[in-house]
Amino acid sequence: MSWTDKIGSLLNQYSTAGGAAAQPAPDVHAHFDEVAQAVPSGTLAEGIAAAFRSDKTPAMGQMVSSLFAQSNGEQKAGLLNQLISGINPATLTQILSGAGLGGILSGLGSSLTPAQAQQIPPEVVQDMANHAEKANPSIVDSLSNFYAQHSALIKTLGGGALTIALAKIAQRQNPA
Repeated sequence: MSWTDKIGSLLNQYSTAGGAAAQPAPDVHAHFDEVAQAVPSGTLAEGIAAAFRSDKTPAMGQMVSSLFAQSNGEQKAGLLNQLISGINPATLTQILSGAGLGGILSGLGSSLTPAQAQQIPPEVVQDMANHAEKANPSIVDSLSNFYAQHSALIKTLGGGALTIALAKIAQRQNPA
């Protein structure tokens, strides 16, 4: 049985033309859980990317900052390492030094550790995400793939973002 057979009827309620603009369903969090468990991670990532790019949600940097604040140390380090790969080293130095965190760079090996990641405040992550997105818009896809592996965090973005993600997945299931 394919994932579309398992959750097709659930996704149908998100596949209307106005699905992404509609009020979130009261049980959108439960629907998202069910879909996240059934779809391939690439499909889930497409839905998350649609929420990040939507003009009906906060800016991507703000959303990533919010997700970062809800993350554990391992997740924070994973996110930051994704962002660092998309930022020019001089810009990264400027962002971290401006926040009084220049010392983190001296201890930076090939990637940040969870302990180092815990030292970085969400506002700095928002700045990093904004710079990374401007420099390389495909960072949204990279971050979406990361969060597809941590889908429980996505639920903290709220019903509107989840509705947009589910609408994108429904669209993929039933291309027009």
